[in-house]
Formats: sequence, structure tokens, C-alpha cells
Amino acid sequence: MITRKPDWLRVRMKTTPEFYRVDSILSKYRVHTICKEALCPNIYECWGSGTATFLILGDICTRNCRFCSVKKGNPSGVIDEDEPSRVALAARELGLKYVVITSVDRDDLPDGGACQYAKTIKAVREHIDNVVIEVLTPDFQESYNSIKTVVDAKPDVYAHNIETVERLTPVIRDRRAAYKRSLKVLRIVKDIDDSMITKSSILVGFGEKPYEVIKALEDLRNVGVDIVTIGQYLQPTTKHFPVAEYVEPKTFKYYEEIGYKLGFKLVISGPLVRSSYLASKYYDEFIRKLKGDPSSVH
Repeated sequence: MITRKPDWLRVRMKTTPEFYRVDSILSKYRVHTICKEALCPNIYECWGSGTATFLILGDICTRNCRFCSVKKGNPSGVIDEDEPSRVALAARELGLKYVVITSVDRDDLPDGGACQYAKTIKAVREHIDNVVIEVLTPDFQESYNSIKTVVDAKPDVYAHNIETVERLTPVIRDRRAAYKRSLKVLRIVKDIDDSMITKSSILVGFGEKPYEVIKALEDLRNVGVDIVTIGQYLQPTTKHFPVAEYVEPKTFKYYEEIGYKLGFKLVISGPLVRSSYLASKYYDEFIRKLKGDPSSVH
């Protein structure tokens, strides 16, 4: 077990007037964020720049992944019907033009919460003109109909995270999650709409080997994933899975180079990178690449 963080993982925990403005708006509309619930190390940077990632379907997750600090339990089928409109109003007041929506797992619901995603996407579009929407969904127990419900709502980016390498999936993730299931979700999205931008994320530092990370990248490319993010796992509390290794920045750069060689259109790799970290900025870079902007070519 490693406890002392290296210098490259030092986070500046500084609150600003913008940080408090974001916090006030989120509280006003009673919306949750993964930033706060998952104890994200980038919360000061992101809220300080006026952005946040919305967490829908409540704040209680039906799964018990060992790396995640979101509350666990049984929401008993309860859905907040007014949540989509509150998310939309909060996003509008924040002035967001790029909205990221994720959720807890809701295995207690027949559709896993897919309809709530669709309603939230619709509400955001009704309240914000020319908005770009990224969703980060659970696996919906690989239900084709649930995945299609979200795809048909037309988010601009559909993300689903594999989180770790195949060998460590049963150790790190809830027993109901599966490496191949997550790959299948991403494949289904492309099968439904091959023009949909797909995205996934890998955390390192659980004790994986570099060749396993590369194999995971290969697997993601084989199901058509366009964008991949790679970041350092940080133990949220002492009750969570311990950090096995703090991966050096040069290794993240190596994974980035491998990712581009494999054909990913965009690879974001670094110690503090998370799935929705600077999502708007990287989406713009992705679009520039598609348009052949030479300044964005690696």
C-alpha cells in the first residue's frame, strides 16, 4: 500500500468566487454532481472555471465498486421526475454550452434509468441553444433497448467506462460489472448509430501491467471507440481499494502514443485525467481533428 503522493499529483485545493458561484447554483437546483460525490481531485479546477458534471438518478448507487466513493444502497425504484428540468435550469444558469451527464447505476429500475437520461437530454436542449451533450452511462446490464433509448435521444458523445484492465475487473468493479459487457455496450452504441462519437476511460495504478493497458486499448478500438482517457487511480478513502502504484508521467505519455498508433481519434492521458475532465476543450480538439486542422494532428 502506497500512501505518499508524488509531486506530479499535487492538487491545488483553492476555492475562488467562481467555485462558490457554481456550488450555490447546484445547491439552488438541488442537483448532484459526480465531482462532489466521487471526491474528484479536479473539483477545484473545474468548479473554479465554471463547469461541473451532473449526476442524475439520485446519489445512491446499486453497485459496490471498490474504487468509487459514491454512496451505495437500494434506491427502491424511486425516480425524481423533476430532476431533468432542474439539471437543465442549473446548466443554463451556469452558462454551460457543453453539458456532461452521468449517473449512478440503477439496477433497481427496469430500464436502468435510460428514460431519465433521454428526458434530461431533451430538457437540456430545450433550455440551452446549440448545446453539446456528453453522456457517461452505466452498462444497463447490456440491454439493447435501454442503450437505444439513450442513443435515440441524440447526445453528441456517448461514453461508457471500462475502468480497468480485464484481469482486475472482478477485483475492482462490482460483481455485476464485466469487462466484456462494457465492451459490448460500446459496440451496441456504434451498431445503432455508427456516427455517434464513443468514449471510454481507464484508471491505472491498481496493479495492472503496461501490456494489459495496451490490450485494453486494443479492445476499445476493436469496438470502434473514438476517444479514450487514461488517468491515475486515487484512493478516495481508507475503506477503498489501495493504490498499488503511482504511474509516472512518462508512462502516461507512452500510453498516449500507443493510443494514437492504434487509431484513436483522441487520447487524453495524464495523472489527473478523468473521463469528463476538460471535456469541452477536448471535444473541440476532436472536432478540429475531424476537420483536418493541422494544429491538432499528433
